[in-house]
Amino acid sequence: MFHVARRRILAALTAAAFALLPPAAARAAYPEQLIKIIVTFPPGGSADTVIRALEPLVTAELKQGLVIENRAGAGGNIGMTAVAQAKPDGYTLGVAPAGALTVNPHLNAAMPFALKDLAPITLLAEIPFVLVASANIPARTPAETIALAKAKPGGLSIGHGGNSTAMHLTAALFTQRSGIAMELVPYRGTAPAAVDVLAGHVPFAVLDIPASRQLILDGKLNAIGVSSARRLASLPDVPTLAESGLAGFESVGWFGLVAPAGTPADVIARLNEAFAKALKDPAVAEKIRTLGAEPAPTSPEQFGRFIQDESAKWGKLISEAGIKAN
Repeated sequence: MFHVARRRILAALTAAAFALLPPAAARAAYPEQLIKIIVTFPPGGSADTVIRALEPLVTAELKQGLVIENRAGAGGNIGMTAVAQAKPDGYTLGVAPAGALTVNPHLNAAMPFALKDLAPITLLAEIPFVLVASANIPARTPAETIALAKAKPGGLSIGHGGNSTAMHLTAALFTQRSGIAMELVPYRGTAPAAVDVLAGHVPFAVLDIPASRQLILDGKLNAIGVSSARRLASLPDVPTLAESGLAGFESVGWFGLVAPAGTPADVIARLNEAFAKALKDPAVAEKIRTLGAEPAPTSPEQFGRFIQDESAKWGKLISEAGIKAN
């Protein structure tokens, strides 16, 4: 009888002590089950490839497996809605595209989720672009491009990868910041835009790095400038648009990792640590760069501020340029 009573007292004391532990200590075992990551792009795309490259390192760090689920469509809204509506326990995450978080809300009056429904974990990668000119165009710099456009107001055009895409917004930002009038010509993706600028059917184009790098290196296209804040390792001799006269110019595509709002802060921190460590792995970083992207790990706070800044920038441009959804 004494031993039974003693065991009951010890059990009660243990339970009471555990209840007094801070939430982080109570959840020290996270993760205890598989983690689902919803990718808002089809299989084989850049975001999907990056996540799969990170998977073995993150699995080893967390000592738990990842289940990758592709839910593409509606510019990322379908996948992000599923993440926003998931239980905030750290077992459902999402790969968020720039458009779904910072562009779609300014183009669609009725969004199925809001930024407040998501918790930022880390930026994963940035996708810079390059403004190129056909080989027969007498422009090699932003200043020469602007002068040429001003000499032929409305007579020149810039091709891009599709309405409301990051390349479209980059082209629009370039013309706005330059104070020039150029027709923005949408294509169904980067490849057809590259074909037309190569053939001289359109004088300029905003392209991604995989579609343009070899053409630039071979001298078939003239690189006017890259849209990122820093020069690219893959095109080190091409200056940024910012250093070429458009101070502060920066426009990149990107995708990052998010969780449902309300996910515990210590879980967010654990995930951030695991993914940031994997992104810094040399082999993974090189894999990301072969996709025309740059690894870009951040803290959750930095990613949150980045999303807000990007939303404000593109919202202003969309309003002023009168850009509409497809």
